[in-house]
Amino acid sequence: MMIRRRARSVLALTATALAAALTLTACGSGGAGSADGRLDVVASFYPMEFLASQIGGEHVKVTGLTAAGVEPHDLELTAKQVGRVQKADAVVYLKGLQPTVDKAVADSRAKQKIDATAAAPLEDHHLSEGHTEDDGHDHADEHADGHHHDEAAGDPHIWLDPTRYAAVARSVGAGFAEADPAHADDYRRNTDELVGRLTALDQEFKDGLKDATTRTFVTSHAAFGYLAEAYGLTQVSINGVDPESEPTPARLADVQKAAKENGVTTIFFETLASPRLAETVAKDLGLKTAVLDPLEGVKDRAKDDYLSVMRQNLTNLRAALGATALTS
Repeated sequence: MMIRRRARSVLALTATALAAALTLTACGSGGAGSADGRLDVVASFYPMEFLASQIGGEHVKVTGLTAAGVEPHDLELTAKQVGRVQKADAVVYLKGLQPTVDKAVADSRAKQKIDATAAAPLEDHHLSEGHTEDDGHDHADEHADGHHHDEAAGDPHIWLDPTRYAAVARSVGAGFAEADPAHADDYRRNTDELVGRLTALDQEFKDGLKDATTRTFVTSHAAFGYLAEAYGLTQVSINGVDPESEPTPARLADVQKAAKENGVTTIFFETLASPRLAETVAKDLGLKTAVLDPLEGVKDRAKDDYLSVMRQNLTNLRAALGATALTS
């Protein structure tokens, strides 16, 4: 990620993994397609996998690198996974989020290397998105534990704004059409259908949040800057974009102050990280807790997908913000 999360996460792939990858790729060049003739696509983590599957449909074989329930920033590629990236026809990923994926993609022979950030450039989102007054926090050093994030790279959570995610979808559709011209019309049609659903979701958020009695929400980490920006909300986060860092006492005091001043009723935590800090802050303030899912992964893919989880996020936000408007 933009976060230098752990030393092991930014190390180059091991010699063993590279050797295995070279062995796997020696048998043929990239672009050979899957065994059944479908476009062989590798997707780095769930939001990219969802786009690839929805747009590719029956013409693609999608392999996700990040298993359900796994925090994507912690991903360490196996030798087999490196080989899959090396041989893929197309790779869909978000540059900077997973350093080991970036390395494998750089070495890949894929016809299409589709980077989400090319379609939706990243922006910086600090801990207290939208505040106009100084929150008393030094943004140059967000964490007490020595972790830092790369401010130049920006916040990676672009998929939490449906309009930005739609721009990435169009990029994926164009890449698939170029890699597999025989099915280009199907890829374009699937892309248009998905963009239509994302546009409808965007309108649901606009309608559902327009009459909120407070527009400030508190989260366990700063994943929701794009969502806040899209719908005129203010994100106050306990942590920065690194969900496992420890906030300073000064940061916790800032969060408590913001919650009191803005009539916050709920402290949000997420599904793939510990709720401990959110629960502690909520207990200290006598507030409720609820889930706001950053959708970095979906645990039960038979039950949920991007659209259903985003709609649940909207429901939870409406309850926390005192919204009275009905969704479409």
